[in-house]
Amino acid sequence: MSQKPGLLALYHFSPWFTEELNRRFDVFGPFPTREIAPHMVPDDFKPRVRAIATVGSIGEGGRAMLDALPNVSIIHCYGTGFERMDLKTAKERGIVITNAADSNASAVADIAVGLLLASSRRLAEGDRYIRAGKWVRRGAHLWPPILGLKGAKVGILGLGAIGARIATRIAAFEAEVGYHSRTKKPDAPWSYLSSALELAEWSDFLIVALRSDASNKHIINMELLKKLGPLGHVVNISRGMAVDEAALAEALEAGVIAGAALDVFEEEPIVHPKLMTLENVVMTPHLGGGTRQANRAMGETALANFDAHFAGRPVLTPVPMD
Repeated sequence: MSQKPGLLALYHFSPWFTEELNRRFDVFGPFPTREIAPHMVPDDFKPRVRAIATVGSIGEGGRAMLDALPNVSIIHCYGTGFERMDLKTAKERGIVITNAADSNASAVADIAVGLLLASSRRLAEGDRYIRAGKWVRRGAHLWPPILGLKGAKVGILGLGAIGARIATRIAAFEAEVGYHSRTKKPDAPWSYLSSALELAEWSDFLIVALRSDASNKHIINMELLKKLGPLGHVVNISRGMAVDEAALAEALEAGVIAGAALDVFEEEPIVHPKLMTLENVVMTPHLGGGTRQANRAMGETALANFDAHFAGRPVLTPVPMD
């Protein structure tokens, strides 16, 4: 029997990271589906599991799984999110939870800007227009002029590591940047708005960069979308739970807002069926952190946390448990 501690892997990680996990641990997983249940772990392996590697959108299986793994002492979320983690049970059991912190912040900020441009400048729609053979006259005006970023007001909801990087990138487009977050950032050079609703009303474009927290569930709702208005666009690169997808679909169809771009969804990989039928929404399959640099950084952060924990040192990126 291996002398290495057991690790439960609940996600299909990159080959490099998987190889590094196997060097340090006796690894079981990932499971063939996103379902997580104790019966899927061999009984003789359960007491050997000291660590879990997962992602926030999957979680760790909750109290039932932790009850079945009595010796788990650390759980690492490979990305920044931890929305499906059972923080209450982990805190009761003294289990440390860590995440990737800002390891992928730059990559996610990049895609936020790309999605904003794709939505506001109708890039995907233009691509489909050409492929359908509809562009038949040179110089034809396909649709009325639209608002560009220069001089526009871009609101960022959540000014953490990702939000701050988005703000820096957006400012380079000669746009005016405003933000709302839990607290005003004293060093931030951008305009602070006192609530999400006030930010939406101020903004031409709104980018959601909130942390994955149950308190943010459906913060993007019909009331807020009406504040954003009929020329507005909303981009979500944080977590799908932040957006009421039914309300968003209704708003897009009715012209409450002009467009939306989503990299994340509430029940991935399931997408609200109405969104699939609309021309004025751009969607990507959770690609935000998917660069080589970000994946390497996320893997290195995870390994550093595991190494520190099992050496009796403080972990580098603990998740707040309150």
